[in-house]
Amino acid sequence: PSAPPPQSHPVDIHRYPSQDLLRLLASLLTQIAAANDHLPHSDPSSQQPLSPTEMHARPIWSTLTTASRVAFSTPSSQLSFHARNIPSISLEAYLLRILKYCPTTNDVFLSLLVYFDRMARLSADSTGKTFVIDSYNIHRLVIAGVTVASKFFSDVFYTNSRYAKVGGLPQAELNRLELQFLLLNDFRLTISEQQMQHY
Repeated sequence: PSAPPPQSHPVDIHRYPSQDLLRLLASLLTQIAAANDHLPHSDPSSQQPLSPTEMHARPIWSTLTTASRVAFSTPSSQLSFHARNIPSISLEAYLLRILKYCPTTNDVFLSLLVYFDRMARLSADSTGKTFVIDSYNIHRLVIAGVTVASKFFSDVFYTNSRYAKVGGLPQAELNRLELQFLLLNDFRLTISEQQMQHY
């Protein structure tokens, strides 16, 4: 008789070494961004938008906050994360820098995947537009996401001035990105243990 197949046990993200998790996260996000870099570049403002009537007819539209409806209807909301140039720091080095100077839990870092996925789904479901993560916006999405998630998941978090300094942005810009991140997630920050484990 053959041996039973090995059973995979869920990884305990709370005990998983943070630096290893960040390396995996950086690798995944870098692959996603690089793949999207090769897509024909079209800025969100040039995508054919749905008419207001079409947007309002979508089932998700009535569940969004008024502020999020405005954000999804405004191309500049997504463009606010877009940098003029690709940052010279690798995503792995950037994540490790955040961990070093703004230590936080693994939940905060893993939540980025959930939030990015939500942003993409909410954008597609509400407006028919795609929210593309690429090398021009990933660093800003990460620092905005860590800022938001730290405040949501942790009792201890840092000031926006600290996150901005570590992220290499002016504080006023991080403040704007934080708000846009919240709007593009429709302020839906709760993540179940099952969702977290799924990612």
